[in-house]
Amino acid sequence: MQPQSSHKRIWIWMTVLLIIFIILSYLFYTPNQKEYPNFVSQSPSPTGVKAFYTYLDQEFDSVKRFHYSSEQLPMTDHNQLLIIIEPFIMPDSKEMQEYQAYMEAGNTILLISETPDDFFGLTTEPTSVNNLDEVETVVDQNGRELQALLTSPLRLITKEGDQILLHDEEGPLGLKRSYGNGQLYVVNSPKWLANKEILTADHIPIITSLLNDIAPSEILFDEYLHGSQSPLTTVNTYPKWFILFMIQAAFLTLLWLWNTGKRFGPIFIPREESVRFSDERLKALSSWYLKGKLYHDSLHTQAEYVRTLMKERWGISSTKDWPDILDDLLRRDINIPDTDLATFIKKLTNALTKKDMSKQEYVYWSKNIDRLRKEVEEG
Repeated sequence: MQPQSSHKRIWIWMTVLLIIFIILSYLFYTPNQKEYPNFVSQSPSPTGVKAFYTYLDQEFDSVKRFHYSSEQLPMTDHNQLLIIIEPFIMPDSKEMQEYQAYMEAGNTILLISETPDDFFGLTTEPTSVNNLDEVETVVDQNGRELQALLTSPLRLITKEGDQILLHDEEGPLGLKRSYGNGQLYVVNSPKWLANKEILTADHIPIITSLLNDIAPSEILFDEYLHGSQSPLTTVNTYPKWFILFMIQAAFLTLLWLWNTGKRFGPIFIPREESVRFSDERLKALSSWYLKGKLYHDSLHTQAEYVRTLMKERWGISSTKDWPDILDDLLRRDINIPDTDLATFIKKLTNALTKKDMSKQEYVYWSKNIDRLRKEVEEG
């Protein structure tokens, strides 16, 4: 009884130590600063756009975050504005068609990206700009000179019918393109809207002039293309202390199951433990023949068994020698050619008269006798 009591005491102390560790982990856990993707409307970090979203929410009657794919966009004229800032995910061809249908119905998309290539057939070209991340003069569609931070060496390539909204000495920084009853606005400087740079130079007047030109009745702020539908966000939803607690609880459960010997599923008793097989005597006899190398005796036993089957099925006397029953066998419907059967009877007679036989010979004649046995049983 003493060893069992000591064993239980060990498990009790292990459980107590685990509980203490969980409590201390919870009390002394210091959460790290939450990390956000760039250009997310809920992000207060320098690379987020929470300040811009807050400004829109104050200046316009209806501003909503849009966390769904393009399938959920209305395909009728709602005079909506969908703002897409530096998308992290590239939509497939079907989604791009739905975005285009959304604009053709009479709505507007404002795409703000340093590399808008492949979105709606947009292309860019490199320039020889050397003064990146410096405030320079840009010109809007009304000819006004404004100050803005230049962050990209790329400039937009316009097509026939496009309207240039912003440009500098190197080329277009923003354009407007019509799609049916709606339009696409493109600006290649998303950092203008980042929390860190939104108050720099004339970034707010530039964006405000674009919004006044669009004059939407409702604004949707896209978050779908930032990967908000990623399964990783589900993990990030739970605090780390809770995840740590669940891992420890699972580990403790495994230890408890292992200690108590919990069995899952029914108990199956091996059949050989309750049943004696009918071939045990045959196995023992064959093992005895093999260990004693009694190949001749075993072969003789097999031959006598076949002769007994011939007598029972065909009435062939078992006292005759093998050569004497050849004519009787030839009259039977056996799937062995006559010449092969005659050769087999002759060689088998010689093999049965031999006292010494190798294992290879035994295996060869055993297989041939077994073939004849099957013919007799099936004939």
